[in-house]
Amino acid sequence: MRTKLSNFDFELPKDAIAQYPVDNRHESRLMVVHKDTGKIEHKVFKDILDYFDEKDVLIRNNTKVFPARLFGEKEKTGAKIEVFMLRELNPESRLWDVLVDPARKIRVGNKLYFCDEAGNEILIAEVVDNTTSRGRTIRFLFEGTNEEFLNELSKLGSTPLPKYIDREVEEIDRQRYQTVYAKEVGAVAAPTAGLHFSDELLKRLELKGVDFAELTLHIGLGTFRNIEVEDLSKHKMDAEYYKITEKAASIVNKAMDEKRKICAVGTTSMRSIESAVSAEGKLKASEGWTNLFIYPPYDFNIANSMITNFHLPKSSLVIMVSAFMDTELVLDAYNEAVKEKYRFYSYGDAMLII
Repeated sequence: MRTKLSNFDFELPKDAIAQYPVDNRHESRLMVVHKDTGKIEHKVFKDILDYFDEKDVLIRNNTKVFPARLFGEKEKTGAKIEVFMLRELNPESRLWDVLVDPARKIRVGNKLYFCDEAGNEILIAEVVDNTTSRGRTIRFLFEGTNEEFLNELSKLGSTPLPKYIDREVEEIDRQRYQTVYAKEVGAVAAPTAGLHFSDELLKRLELKGVDFAELTLHIGLGTFRNIEVEDLSKHKMDAEYYKITEKAASIVNKAMDEKRKICAVGTTSMRSIESAVSAEGKLKASEGWTNLFIYPPYDFNIANSMITNFHLPKSSLVIMVSAFMDTELVLDAYNEAVKEKYRFYSYGDAMLII
């Protein structure tokens, strides 16, 4: 039986997509959905404390968003160009896959110059290959350490807000389009379910005895790519780098043995752990690239609960949530969310599925 993309469509008013975060991270709204009964509760995110006990585990993605959108000039002509950094290919040779706009003007061999607001030249890059119609591979001509290079990038780049946030990037985004526990640089999009955790809430969960397992999955632009096939078995996800340590696997497997609640914080955490399941059905330490696409029907191996934001119609994210929760129940919950004026997408509200 084929799973069809059209099964995951629903009406979403444009004004339901959040354009700014709430003032306090843990004050966003929280819809709690009970998978077994279909019961829906309306809470505030900090109420998540009431749903987890000592020795339960939250699995979170510690990836850090880097300011991936750069504005520069083409050599000789001075034509303005935008470069969106996708992924680092080789740290030693400073090779990156990027998207350029306008692409028709950027050819192999061109040099691109990036200056600060005062007009001082900070970085130079050379185009070394074409990858897609808008894609290029560029090499940054920089002699310092990788840390120094990333520091220069952070001065030049702006926060890569998704296009659904229909405004210019502001100072607030540099801090708020990032989890408070972000540390491994490499994502071009935030793991948004984690944006609701404040330092205060994390401390209160710790005091209650809740354990945390950290993993890394660097989110790429594929997260936002439209699915263009009706038969979901034919959709190919972009590969993303992930890493699960021995320590994280040990924390999760102990909780599995003790039949605790194990909660994946976000679709990226869920995708990572489902990409690293051992033959015995446990979580294994691993590192590599995953292009796993989770869609119904799917048997989940590790997590028995999940925190996620409200996603867009026909997106790979809402499809994964439907696999975890049941498509009909997801659509009912989303219709309720629209009616109750929950805020959708990256800066929106959250859902806890238990």
